[in-house]
Amino acid sequence: MTRLVIVGNGMAGARLVSEVRARDKHVKVTVIGAETWQPYNRVLLSNVVAGTMLPDQVRLLDPAWYADHSVTALLGVEVTAIDRETQAVLTADGRREPYDVLVLATGSEAVVPPVPGAAGAMAFRTLDDCRAILAAAGAARRAVVVGGGLLGIEAARGLAGRGLPVTLLHLAGHLMERQLDAEAGLMLGETLAELGVEVRTGVVVEEILGDGVRLAGGETVGADLVVLACGVRPVTGLAGDAGLEVARGIVVDDEMRTDDPSIFAIGECAQHDGTVYGLVAPAWEQAAVVADLVTGADKTSRYRGSRLVTRLKARSVELAAMGETHLTEDDAEVVRFSHRARGSYRKLVIRDGRLVGAILLGETSAVGTLTQLFDRGSPVPADPAGLLFPGISGSAVAESPVRMPDAVKVCQCNNVTKGQIRACWESGARDVEAVAAATRATTGCGGCRDVVEGIVGWLCEQEGISV
Repeated sequence: MTRLVIVGNGMAGARLVSEVRARDKHVKVTVIGAETWQPYNRVLLSNVVAGTMLPDQVRLLDPAWYADHSVTALLGVEVTAIDRETQAVLTADGRREPYDVLVLATGSEAVVPPVPGAAGAMAFRTLDDCRAILAAAGAARRAVVVGGGLLGIEAARGLAGRGLPVTLLHLAGHLMERQLDAEAGLMLGETLAELGVEVRTGVVVEEILGDGVRLAGGETVGADLVVLACGVRPVTGLAGDAGLEVARGIVVDDEMRTDDPSIFAIGECAQHDGTVYGLVAPAWEQAAVVADLVTGADKTSRYRGSRLVTRLKARSVELAAMGETHLTEDDAEVVRFSHRARGSYRKLVIRDGRLVGAILLGETSAVGTLTQLFDRGSPVPADPAGLLFPGISGSAVAESPVRMPDAVKVCQCNNVTKGQIRACWESGARDVEAVAAATRATTGCGGCRDVVEGIVGWLCEQEGISV
């Protein structure tokens, strides 16, 4: 019997456990997680901060799941070393767990900027962080969030949604500079301002004080709650200490295997073909590949990289970005629509007749079809402007379930198509919860829930079924 040990019980590790069990009931599975929590959906933590979800609602696996599926789960246990010679992992509490196959799913950790006082601020990364932030927010009068990437924006919007005045400080010239161009970043800032978040870009934080932060130049921004969202870095120390190849992340091949053939790495700690992915969909794709290989379900399974679609999960802010969004008219064909008064910005980047990048801010109904074009590298229509406005008569884009092809990928996180949802419905799933249980659609970032509801509702309507 193969002994599989998984180090890390976050979104990648927990997914691997369930993928393995879906393929093989007999592999001996032990998962070791440093956090005491059952695995939870980190993508939805901003909803916990905003108060729209409770901690129990972001849980990925029910506590009884492990026993029901013969999985040994060691929670709140830190792995301190890998003994590659004897194939065992060592834990801080003195345990020695032997393995035939070891998978590292150690994830990433919050970056704490090297400024005085940073140790006294709160990071926004884990469920424990959320609970600490919420406890502090209850007594706070004003908050500062440092970092204008995805996490920082979600944290700032969540706190503002609780009625707390929030200032968002960002080093770069505009928000989400990796995913957005300058105009989109500016308009996103204006949207956030309307929701109660004061945005300041191009500022340098020099010190975190007990009553706020001090900026370069001496200005102080007052706050009694400071949240750091300055990015993350892969957790690679365990692999590096064991002599595995580490660059920015743990280096793996197309099988997600390290330079030790009995050790794999997946998720945010892994570096595949020079890239470390920081989103959930690639981690889950990688987990499926490793599950195929470990169980023998598909020995030809390989990971070929992911084409990323970034979705902002902040209440009342619709944003999606994908691909090469920074290309200009000098490098590609760019189709753009901007309406600042309405906070609407849409941009397509087309090269050689294919969609290579897109930004949708303010209204994202076209994201499903654009993602399909982006994923498949399919030719765009002769008049690509129609892609920006799904409701235009004759447009190639139709988000209505009636016109949506079965091959359209509805849930990006879990690679679920409209056809799979239809098949699930035909098998008896009559609501979103039943579809989610069968296909996992909506269980990642949750951004596809409205579309799934629309498909299920349309199917029920066709059959005269009331829901």
